[in-house]
Amino acid sequence: MRKISVIGIGAGDPEQVTIQAVRALNEVDVFFLLDKGEAAEELVLLRREILDRYVGESTYRIVVAADPPRDRTASDYVGAVADWHQRRADVYERLIRDEVPEDGTGAVLAWGDPTLYDNTIAMLNTVLSRGDVEFDFEVIPGVSSVATLTARHRTSLNQIGRPVQITTGRRLARGFPDGVDDVVVMLDAHNAFAGLEESDVDIYWGAYLGTPDEILISGQVSEVAEEIRARRAQARARKGWIMDTYLLRRRTTE
Repeated sequence: MRKISVIGIGAGDPEQVTIQAVRALNEVDVFFLLDKGEAAEELVLLRREILDRYVGESTYRIVVAADPPRDRTASDYVGAVADWHQRRADVYERLIRDEVPEDGTGAVLAWGDPTLYDNTIAMLNTVLSRGDVEFDFEVIPGVSSVATLTARHRTSLNQIGRPVQITTGRRLARGFPDGVDDVVVMLDAHNAFAGLEESDVDIYWGAYLGTPDEILISGQVSEVAEEIRARRAQARARKGWIMDTYLLRRRTTE
């Protein structure tokens, strides 16, 4: 039976790789790296750096496959994402079938934590549901970008006795969620925070967390929104890609 390991490698700092992840890395025969194009080549290089640092001399192989592009201009967002997921599942199915020996182990190095806004687990379950290739898989948790963000800002994720909501920029654009004071926002390509009408909200923003290019900005949204927007645009233009997330915190008097 083939085995696949989905290994969380942290938000960008190689020192965030856990002991459990190192153990799993050293049991792998073939690593799968999805190439998102020249602009994101750095993400592939960072994964290779982790392997060079933590995997001893062995006979492991690295197989690089093109990551299917997603139509970001489609009017049917849900349909476009579903189509992208199916094509991604096709890639994983081919890699597992053609590259992993019958009794071997393959691995995907998931940025941050593979259970938080990462679709690798869903892709593997899709492949299994098709029934064309058999394998078992395990998930190794990693240090998430959310944990790194709050740690770097020296704040907690939640306030005492208060709930936390994790959402997307697309949903935040509809307004600050009801019933919560702390909201983590991921996948925000359009600076949705800048459109908030509330005046009592602070933001803790970070990009390229855990890497030498890390950027941190915090303050009242109304006072730092333009700075974040400008720094984000400059960084994206310079590097060709950006990964950022932020925590919004409504000020309370209780």
